[in-house]
Amino acid sequence: MKIRAAAPADTEAIGRVHVETWRSAYRGLVSDAYLAGLSPAERAARWRTFLAERDPARVLLVAEDDVDGVIGFAAAGPERSGDPTYRGEIYAIYVTPSHQRRACGRELMWAATRRLAAVGFPSMLLWVLDANAPARAFYERLGGVVLRRQPIEIGGAQLTEVAYGWSDLTVL
Repeated sequence: MKIRAAAPADTEAIGRVHVETWRSAYRGLVSDAYLAGLSPAERAARWRTFLAERDPARVLLVAEDDVDGVIGFAAAGPERSGDPTYRGEIYAIYVTPSHQRRACGRELMWAATRRLAAVGFPSMLLWVLDANAPARAFYERLGGVVLRRQPIEIGGAQLTEVAYGWSDLTVL
């Protein structure tokens, strides 16, 4: 497995991974109809826009292997809500279900946090659905601390998301 900066040619694969992972992770949390309606092409277009903005404080990384190509991705940059303590944010981190529990997520987290630290963000947070127990356990194993909760609506489902924070990226 290799972690590298994403290129525009990767966005179709990123869109596929994004949708495949949502359909697996959020089954039973949001409606099947909503998950079925997710479009890899629409997600790819969002990630193309993200890359095209060329903000040096943001990064989009992919994890790939020789057999399956892109198997995961992570996006990170400045924290978006103005939190005074946690200056960086992981916007998204997804690994295809068939490649989970093989260190890919951990490697993506490490690469993203190194990038955040390199551009001047010594701390970070990320948001995860409260009901996504496997993801929450993953972040807790990596030292994330629960900061706060907030309501969120996805496809008509009323859910809660949890912010995890890391105050010192050099220890992650």
